[in-house]
Amino acid sequence: MNPPSNPSPNLPVSRRTALKFLGVGSVGGALGYSRLSKPQPAVYQLDKIVLPTQLSQSKSVVIVGAGLAGLACAYELSQRGFAVTLLEKSPNLGGKIANWKIQVGDEEFLMEHGFHGFFPQYYNLKSLVKELAITDNFKSLGYYSLVFRNNTYQPEVFRPSHSAFPWNIVDLTISSPNRLRWGINLTKISHLQVFRAITGFQIPKSYNELDSISVTEWVSRGFPQGLYDLYFLPFAKSSLNAPDVLSAGELMQFFHFYFFGNPEGLAFNGTKDDMVTSIVKPMIAAIEANGGKVITEATVSEINCAEGQVKSLSYQQGNAETNVPFWVTENSLISDKKNHYYGAGDRVFLASKNQKEAVSLTCTHQGCTVAKQADGKLLCPCHGAVYDADGRVISGPAKRNLPRYKVAQSQPDQVQLVAANPESSAKPITLQADYYVLATDVPGTQHLFDLMTGEVDPILKANVSKLAIADPFAVARFWFDKDFDWEHSNFASLSGYALTDSITLYHRIQQQFIDWSERTGGSVVELHAYCYKEKEFPTQEVLLSTFEQELYEIVPSLSSATLLHRELVNQKNFSGYPPNSYQDRPTTQTTMSNLLFAGDWVKMPFPCGLMERAVSSGLLAANGICHQESLQRRDLLTVMPEGVLQI
Repeated sequence: MNPPSNPSPNLPVSRRTALKFLGVGSVGGALGYSRLSKPQPAVYQLDKIVLPTQLSQSKSVVIVGAGLAGLACAYELSQRGFAVTLLEKSPNLGGKIANWKIQVGDEEFLMEHGFHGFFPQYYNLKSLVKELAITDNFKSLGYYSLVFRNNTYQPEVFRPSHSAFPWNIVDLTISSPNRLRWGINLTKISHLQVFRAITGFQIPKSYNELDSISVTEWVSRGFPQGLYDLYFLPFAKSSLNAPDVLSAGELMQFFHFYFFGNPEGLAFNGTKDDMVTSIVKPMIAAIEANGGKVITEATVSEINCAEGQVKSLSYQQGNAETNVPFWVTENSLISDKKNHYYGAGDRVFLASKNQKEAVSLTCTHQGCTVAKQADGKLLCPCHGAVYDADGRVISGPAKRNLPRYKVAQSQPDQVQLVAANPESSAKPITLQADYYVLATDVPGTQHLFDLMTGEVDPILKANVSKLAIADPFAVARFWFDKDFDWEHSNFASLSGYALTDSITLYHRIQQQFIDWSERTGGSVVELHAYCYKEKEFPTQEVLLSTFEQELYEIVPSLSSATLLHRELVNQKNFSGYPPNSYQDRPTTQTTMSNLLFAGDWVKMPFPCGLMERAVSSGLLAANGICHQESLQRRDLLTVMPEGVLQI
């Protein structure tokens, strides 16, 4: 059946009609103030009395992980007088906003993991930006589009707002060209229950009622189809979790933070330069200016615990291929008769059938996953590097051989690998500190717990082991020899494609690409796949070919342009929020008095999402340490913490 035709976008709808349509007329009357003045952020207030802000005696903190969570924690504690040591395994700082150099023809660019938008309700991140005096490093993108394949729906456009619920939703209703296709019928019990759930978010009540089912299950019980197609499906995927494996309770938190509790609208800022230049380097400079130490290529080898505390942490510095063992899970989607494959995304390992040796399939040029060819050679799908069956470079841009490993231990679906020829001969360095913060991603945190010796809380360790990883994400960036017309926002969400979830026109956002475009007349376009299914796209060759095919459908004029270069980022390390995960999800503070967590995977006491969740968790961990030292805790900000219409 074909969908009904779209109503005219100029069809007048009064605010009173819209309120009646939403069923919130009485609430609107009670909240009329939000039409008269801009609502202020809610304060997560912790301290009722004024306390000192600076340490009066020396205290030290070791933070593992230099993504946004670790950087925020290190920044706050260094400002308070703590002696901070920040360890990062990678040579690049920033975690999921890190950069690295790439070569395109005769020119050099800084590549990232993909475009990130800085939303106006990222209050805690914005407070750091203000303190660092780097506001000028960001630029407004003006508005934000959501475009549907084959014109299934008319494009939606989101702009800045200054209204709290229900007026922000009233404004959305009035501006949406698809408003008569939302499909809401509040005479249906199931629709009424949906409406109450999405407008009545409350921690932990909403989780208690909805965390046990997936978004897909929840929708199948009777959800307005248009509302799901237009908003819930595309924005659920932008949480980097697919609807079939995302807790409905977590989606309510996500929607409350970005929609129903948010008075700022959905337009956002981008960075004028790459994110390391724009935000990471200023944070590192502030940490080091206060005596903090930032150590890259630091691989933790042991964490010693006793008497309910972490007593020491040891690490080795140098190339990441050290003698520290690690576990990887078998990948059943990639197989042949002679070998086993382990890992996923850009961290895949090929092991022989005798399970004695393995080779990394991560290309040493730019990190793509190489693929085994019929002649036994290994070929990189991104830039053409070729290796022999043992991982030695034969041709192409790669200069270093693929790292090789010994299989130290094996289980039915896992192997423990250790570098066959560790490139770092440095002896372990042992640190003893007053506090320790683990601010790594989920796989990193689970690996660190495997390295713990001595007395470790078994319940805490079990809860960490249960943390989930989302489906993999992929980013493809393309350089073309010509520009093109584009009527939507320079970053736009896309819906209805097999792989692609968004498009970014980098040559209209970041200065390095703007300059290149002005010199050459070319364009730089990036496509994202937030959470694809590995069964559908098992190799990076398939990812690249699908991205390119869909790009020519999204921007038909590029099919006649010359493709100059392409880059692929493909990882499986984003945090998962599956059903039944909320109850046992660790908080920033743990049962070990001097061990704290930070990262977007921790359980948060107030609504937040994505980069703001990472930053807020880092500041919350810093607050936990400050509280133990009887220092004033930083005020943390959020949107309206609870929905107006309680379930």
